[in-house]
Order: sequence, then C-alpha cells, then structure tokens
Amino acid sequence: MTEKLTERDPAKTPNHFSGPMRCPVGLGDVDLFSAGAQEHWYDAYPILHDQAPVQRLEGEGYGPGSDGFILSKYDDVALVVRDPVRFPPTLFLALETMQASGQALEDQEFVNAMMVSMNSLRPNNELWRAHRQELTDPWVGPGAARHQAMIEAAASGLIDGFAERAIDGEPIDFVRDFARPLPQIVMANILGFPHKDIPQLADWGNAQVAAFVYGKGHRNQMTKEQTTEQFTALQEFQEYTATAILDRRSAPKDDMISFLCNVEYSALNRKLTDIEINGIVYAMMIGGLETTQYAIAEQAQLLCEHPDTWAQLQADRSGLRGFTEEAMRMRSPTQGLSTRVTSQDEVFQGVKVPKGSLLHLRWAAANVDPEEWECPFDLNIERKAVTRHLVFSQGPRVCPGAQLSRLEQVIAWDALFDRFGAMEYAADNGFEHQPGIMLGTLALNLKFTDMGA
Repeated sequence: MTEKLTERDPAKTPNHFSGPMRCPVGLGDVDLFSAGAQEHWYDAYPILHDQAPVQRLEGEGYGPGSDGFILSKYDDVALVVRDPVRFPPTLFLALETMQASGQALEDQEFVNAMMVSMNSLRPNNELWRAHRQELTDPWVGPGAARHQAMIEAAASGLIDGFAERAIDGEPIDFVRDFARPLPQIVMANILGFPHKDIPQLADWGNAQVAAFVYGKGHRNQMTKEQTTEQFTALQEFQEYTATAILDRRSAPKDDMISFLCNVEYSALNRKLTDIEINGIVYAMMIGGLETTQYAIAEQAQLLCEHPDTWAQLQADRSGLRGFTEEAMRMRSPTQGLSTRVTSQDEVFQGVKVPKGSLLHLRWAAANVDPEEWECPFDLNIERKAVTRHLVFSQGPRVCPGAQLSRLEQVIAWDALFDRFGAMEYAADNGFEHQPGIMLGTLALNLKFTDMGA
C-alpha cells in the first residue's frame, strides 16, 4: 500500500514558520547547519540532489588547509560507509594522534572512557569486528531477541501510565510519556541500572550527545566552556559506572555489565579491565537512547498523517517491520555526521575531492535520493528491500545496536495498536525540533481513541 506524504503541507507542518530560518527555495538558501535548519532539512535535500550533490565547505576539513564535503547521494554515502580502509573513520585517526603524543590516553584532556576503551579493544577494523561479535552482539545485536518480553513489559507499563488520561480525552505528550522513556527503561534493564536512577542516567545521556545537539557546523564544535561542562558530567557517569562494575565483580547478576566482567575476549586472549567495561557501557548509552526515541516519535507523526496506515497495521501486524523501516528511511533519526576522511584523491558526482578531506555523510538525504528510491517522499510500507537504507550505516561498521532498536520500535507499535483504536494530532502542536544534527521532536501532543470506540 502506498500513501502520499503531505511533507510540505503547511497545515501539517507549522514548524516551517517557526525559528530564524525560512524554507529554502534555491541553493543559495541551503545551510544544513544554521539555527532553525532542522525545520527545513527535507526541503533542502532535493535542492542538493539537483544542484550540489557534493557540496564543498571551504576550510572545514579534518586538518589545517583542508576542506569538508557534504555527500547527499545514496551511492556516494553507501560507498564510503562500506569501505573503512579507503575512507578511514575520524575516530581511528584521532586515536592515532593521541597515541603519537606519548601520553596515556586517560591522562589527556577531554578523553572519555569510550575512547580509552576503544584504544585497547577496537583500535582497528579487525578488532572492531571482534569487539562487536563477542562483546555487544549477544546483548544488542542478534542476541537482542532475548529482551523481547522485557521490552513488551516496559512498553505496556508506559501505556498503563497514560491510557486512562488518553481515553478521557486528555492530550498526551507522546515524547515525554512514551518515545523517550521506553529506550531509557530498556537500556537501564540491559545494563542493570536501577529504574530510580533513570532521570540521572538521562541527564548523563544528554551530556554524551551534547556536541551533536549544541555543537556548531558539520564538525559539531563546542566551546571550551561547553566541553568542560560536558566532561564534568561524563566524569560523574564514569564514577557511577565504576561503582556498578565493582558491584558486579563481587555479585554478578543477569545483565550486560556482569557479562562484560566475566567474558573472555578471545581477540586479546584476556578478560576486560574496569575502564574497558566502563567505555563499552558509555557506548551503549550513547547509541541506545537517541535513535529509538526519535524514530518512534517520527513514526507517530507519519501515522497521524496517514490514518489509513494505522488501520491497516492494526488489522495486520505483519506490515509493522516494513512500516518502521520505511519511516526511518523517510525521517532519519540522525541526519548525518562528519565521520570519514579520504585516504586518497576521490571523485564524487564529477567533483574532485582531495586526499585528507573530511566527508559529511548525509544519511537522511541519501535515504530520500530519487535515483535510489522511487517516489522517496511517499510512505510505502511494502517498499522492496527498504532495509538498505542508511539509518544504521552499512558495512563492517554498521550500528551494533540496530537489532535492539528495530525490536523496540516494532514492539512499541504492537503494544499501542493493542490498546488504542486510533491516534491523531492534538490541537496544540508546534512540531519544533531540537537543535543539532538529530531529528528530535521536542514535544508531540497526541489524542488517542479507545479501542472499542
């Protein structure tokens, strides 16, 4: 089934009239990183595809005298993410620079536990693969299925918390009451953190992604003051996690931290140190909250705009996976990141890109590239091979938690379809998004109809 997306209908998207930026009508209006750009990204992408599929950012490269380049075409972005040797990740290059200093990583300024952990556990592509297969896949990769009952209980519990108010006609802030807390509860359960600590864990999670929210430009640069504030919070999280690790070493439980305390990492033929475990927990938090929250919130908006799809999926849940994948393609949670560097001179779309250039991979634009996707702005839950989208990247460095996020999304909507007959926008919505590089709706007020109505 295919339905036409009302993406540019002002009645549906009043956010187009909010903020300091106006909807772009030509290439000169396109700035993906200026204040308010979030409200117009999906108006900018067709312009980039047609007029500047490789957009140069002078002086915005990885090193002095180099430039940055925005890639917006599917084939280009897919080529880059699938080849981490030809296009090395900036994290690997940063580690090399830190190692060359001769100073221990943990003694260097603004180095978090994840970086220290990466330095010993996954500093190259071979160990990156082993790290994923042995340390994270059993919990958030293919092994994520072990959490199905837990996720179902979490989703049902959250719905219980607002169902009565919703059926009484009260508008529900879907982000606050469901989309945000669901992945928070799930990740706390997986790691073994108590639910009473979730508000504090959420604050630390916000600190982890601060650069992607408050950082400027495609390099997400923060001021020294902002970075200092961020690392103060991250140090608190590291100390909190260190206490949890000590506890699990003396009294193991059925959680991921206990598993990491006891697993034998065959790639290095040893068990993990405390700081290595701390870094893995950091990575789980940074990757386990934001993507799922934003995906579920955007899916809710698509269902409000396509009520026939709600009815179709409620009657036949076999289409749920197709819907969640298609929705992520259309409204990518993370719009893009500057994560790769050219190791040699390259040519993209006829544009010469010199060796040492920093590539901003615009996954969201690639996911609506009309040369890859027929009618890319139409919601088609039966679209063939939709999982080739780039929401979780591709290739050897695909997101390790992709399976967990997918499972959460399907379970979330299965639970909501079980409880409510319909869903629609409440009258008081602005649809504004948070600043930064992620498509995070700040609030989403919805009205629900009782199943029997």
